[in-house]
Amino acid sequence: MTLQRIKDVARINQHVLPESTDPNFRFRYIDIGAVDDIGNVTIPDDDSIFSSAPSRARRKALPGSVLVSTVRTYLRAIAVAPKHESPLVFSTGFAVLDAQPGVSGRFLGYHCRSQPFVDEVVARSTGVSYPAINASEIGNLPISLPPLKEQHRIADFLDAEISRIDALFDARRSQVTVLDERMESVREETFGGGAAGASPTRLMHLTDPYRPIVYGIVQAGPEFTQGIPYIKTGDLKKMDPASLSRTSPEIHAQFRRAAVHPGDIVIAMRASIGTIASVPAELPVANLTQGTARIAAAPGVDKDWLFQALKTRGVQEQCDLRAVGSTFRTLNIWDLRRITINAVPSARQKVVTRSFSALDRQHRMVRHAAQRQLTLLAERRQALITAAVTGQFDVSTASGRNVTDGV
Repeated sequence: MTLQRIKDVARINQHVLPESTDPNFRFRYIDIGAVDDIGNVTIPDDDSIFSSAPSRARRKALPGSVLVSTVRTYLRAIAVAPKHESPLVFSTGFAVLDAQPGVSGRFLGYHCRSQPFVDEVVARSTGVSYPAINASEIGNLPISLPPLKEQHRIADFLDAEISRIDALFDARRSQVTVLDERMESVREETFGGGAAGASPTRLMHLTDPYRPIVYGIVQAGPEFTQGIPYIKTGDLKKMDPASLSRTSPEIHAQFRRAAVHPGDIVIAMRASIGTIASVPAELPVANLTQGTARIAAAPGVDKDWLFQALKTRGVQEQCDLRAVGSTFRTLNIWDLRRITINAVPSARQKVVTRSFSALDRQHRMVRHAAQRQLTLLAERRQALITAAVTGQFDVSTASGRNVTDGV
């Protein structure tokens, strides 16, 4: 292998849309978020027009061009431009590399996905929140380039082996999707319209009259390390007590009527409307910011049953339908209180919830195992690319081996 620089073997950003481009020029625009961490590129369904496209829509890429995200490269938004009937234009957040004659574009693409290359880009990036690197700096990065015939051999090997890994990855991911869909169906049958003996009941009649549904009223302000934690809408998808922001005890005391306790339910009234979370036992007391609301189960209503009922499709659709506004949609308290839930008698609530919880635990165990396999496959994929392009093994002797052993 001969050690060279990227700019010696590839042209960088050679095709750019100038400001003089026809305002009616149509193309498919691809931002950094449309490239995932294993190199898949999601192409939008609709065309963009130059006159109304974002100012960052400037990088033209031909099929086979290598795309390297210059912003937060540790997220691995690195790919090869796919073929498409429409012109593809990429964000200026990408460096577009086109292999020069005598260099395999496929090998160059795999090199840019290898661990040493990503590590080098990250090490040279500057900035805190959005570390970035200049395209010219990428041009100075080293590349060990074997003879062209060997480049093709390595790329052929990786094409075949990565295809096998990706097929298994897709199969495992489909299993996870099927598992999740099955649990959603069980939830609907148990807590939704299919629940036996259920009668439509408004949410206000299932909540504690002494602790009614109320908005969160604490506004985000100065952070305190030892203060009272408060819950934001962004905390609801994954409730982690250790990561919650905190406010002063004085502010908490001022807004005590919106305090939440373990077992209470918090619901998003803005943004991801209808998203809910149960307050965990690790939070003996907490408060809520604006954009959230507290739901406390009435005496005789099982809080776990109410939590699952609020997650059903029917309730979520009601939340969506009752929300008002366009850019910033909001669900108001009165409409939330009038949402209808198919309630079963209190004597059955614990029984059906216990049965569902047992099945849900099994589901989460199987799902965790499947997710672990997905992680291992992704790690194996990355390790294989790195080993092949850095010459850690001879691909001619490695061909045909089962790269998914142990996964």
